[in-house]
Amino acid sequence: MLRTPTGGAGSGTAAAGDQLVSIGTVLSQLRDEFPEVTISKIRFLEAEGLVEPRRTASGYRKFSPQDVERLAQILRMQRDHYLPLKVIREYLDALDRGEQVQLPAPGRRRDLVDGAWEPDAEPSTVTRLGRAELLAAAEVTETELVEWESYGLISETEGGGYDAETVTVARLVADLGRFGLEPRHLRAVKAAAEREAGLIEQVVAPLRRHRNPQTRAHAEATARDLAAQSVRLHAALVQSALGIRLP
Repeated sequence: MLRTPTGGAGSGTAAAGDQLVSIGTVLSQLRDEFPEVTISKIRFLEAEGLVEPRRTASGYRKFSPQDVERLAQILRMQRDHYLPLKVIREYLDALDRGEQVQLPAPGRRRDLVDGAWEPDAEPSTVTRLGRAELLAAAEVTETELVEWESYGLISETEGGGYDAETVTVARLVADLGRFGLEPRHLRAVKAAAEREAGLIEQVVAPLRRHRNPQTRAHAEATARDLAAQSVRLHAALVQSALGIRLP
């Protein structure tokens, strides 16, 4: 169960005696637990209406302790449960009403962990996201998404909408962009991924066509295992080419 003091997104009305701090101080307070957080991230959450700091006469943001705790709560929901902002807002609204909230079990992100890709034990059944939900979950703009789609880095699923992996791709493309890597630079990465997927498909295709349902199920598990090994190999080859030795 999760319960937090009420105050809501409008918690900028700080209680008497609360010390208001600048956005830079908030960043310092949050970074011990969330080293990846940035001022842009905090401003984005404010723009989404999830937190409402007070404003000085000159327009500077001032955050109360309740604002800082609310931001930490939002970041934990994203980090531990991979919830989109729309769902986080619903949880926060319930908490503001004084309700007890049961969060979903912490999820596991399909990502690089110690240089290896750790797939879920079972394929996920995540609901497809709409375009607006993808923009909110990945924290990107419509202009960025349109550009990435034009380079084939992002695309809708066959049934429409976007899956959880697309959110991960969008976040990674955005992160790489901060290092100066533009979408046009990433076309080679996309092409390499498609070639790797093609190799895996060649291996598992005969299993998928088998009449035995257990064999077909084994094909899916084999595909996930091969994908994990492929990503580990890719990471090792990149590190080797760069002369990087990671623990």
